[in-house]
Amino acid sequence: MDFTEIYKQSASLVSFSPGAHFILTAVQDRVIVRRTDTFQITRTWQVDPSPSPTHAALVSKSNTTKQKSIAQSSANVPAEAYVTHLGWSCDSEYILAACARRGVVHLYKLREEEWSGRIDCGVEGLVKAEWAPDGRTVLCFSEWGLRTTLWSLVTGAATYIQYPVHPDRGYGFRSDGRYFVLAERHKSKETIGIYDASESYKLVRHFPLSTSCLGSLSLSPNGNYLAVWEGSLEYKLYIVTLAGTTVASFSPEPDPGFGIRCVSWSPNGMMVAVGGWDDKVFILDNLSWSAVATLELGSKIPASTNVWREPSKWLEATEGRGFLSYERLQGSQSIPILRSDHSKAYPKSGVIQLEWNTTGSMLLVRFENSPNAVHIFDFPSPKERFMPKLRTLLLHSEPVLHARWNPVRKGSLALCSGVQSVYIWSDEWVGEGGKEEEMAECIGVPARKFETRDIKWAPDGKGFILIGRDQFCCAFEVQEEEAEVS
Repeated sequence: MDFTEIYKQSASLVSFSPGAHFILTAVQDRVIVRRTDTFQITRTWQVDPSPSPTHAALVSKSNTTKQKSIAQSSANVPAEAYVTHLGWSCDSEYILAACARRGVVHLYKLREEEWSGRIDCGVEGLVKAEWAPDGRTVLCFSEWGLRTTLWSLVTGAATYIQYPVHPDRGYGFRSDGRYFVLAERHKSKETIGIYDASESYKLVRHFPLSTSCLGSLSLSPNGNYLAVWEGSLEYKLYIVTLAGTTVASFSPEPDPGFGIRCVSWSPNGMMVAVGGWDDKVFILDNLSWSAVATLELGSKIPASTNVWREPSKWLEATEGRGFLSYERLQGSQSIPILRSDHSKAYPKSGVIQLEWNTTGSMLLVRFENSPNAVHIFDFPSPKERFMPKLRTLLLHSEPVLHARWNPVRKGSLALCSGVQSVYIWSDEWVGEGGKEEEMAECIGVPARKFETRDIKWAPDGKGFILIGRDQFCCAFEVQEEEAEVS
């Protein structure tokens, strides 16, 4: 695996373009685009330091003058001028850079460096900004849950939707981008609004929900169903059609006492995984919408499970360079599980990540009270008897911060734990007998004082971005042809 040089970034705002030809990053108030083949800077913009008219009206004239003088100094950029949200349009043509503290969204065009656009969000403020799937509409979520605004770059018009329940969740687009679904609250009642993106986000349907305090929602991959669940105080999941019909509801017995933390649809939409604070994952099928399997966190690991453990002090021994295989443990094993105090709010327990691989044949699960472990459950094919089982357990010296499936290959996984390394697991390794086998490796990042805090795969699955505190680098697989030449 080849690593690039270390580059600066801020707020972990680094991402590949949809075609994986460019990398977009923000450094304080500056937006930078690099080519992925040479890592040379292609475009760079400095966001306009002037605040929105509303922001300017809320501060005194003397403070405004002082802020402008500071903004003009490249060495002392005020924190409120930093870029807080960054994103590509679906065709890599436009770039979004939002400064939420100033209530401004800046727009740039990759092919025309002189072109720019600006959205002033007004007195309601700005919490979050992102692209719609069409790449020509910008979603802006205001403060205090007042409204969601959809700005069109084509017509220049804005569509306002009042009172979203959450600015950071509780909304989504159908997989084809046709419909926008938003959880709303009107007259103290929670509702779902469905808007047609092809008709300038015209309201298509509006219906009430059975929830008392909505936690979030998730659209099925085929767009036929909507999973809606309660907040942290009640464990209840509703399956709703886009027509507003509640098909089913799910609550485990006995009542776990706390609500749902994670919900994840399988890629084909035939199953949905539900995890709460009780160290259990329930698998529901789309025929009965009842639990057909329950996956639990246990301290005893059977001998049939592949257990891989990170070698102790391997970073010191290798000086952070090269790679080293995990230790494969034989026989039954036991893992430590932290005790949580359920008398306190948000106890350190339960499921914190549920993620299917691209084919839906494996489910990655991370539990908060077993932070150093990553569980990989194997799901049988439709022709086999449905009995999901724990296939692999990855054990680490430090708590795992993020684990990401390869977006293209079904059996490739990357992990990080806040140290100078990245961890790779794969079931595509071809052994001596020509059969695919599992492999797990620890790979050191060849840099000083670099702590890998997050990982982002390239859309083609051939490399990823490693994000540190205020730096980033990229790692790419060495192609077989390049390896032979070298």
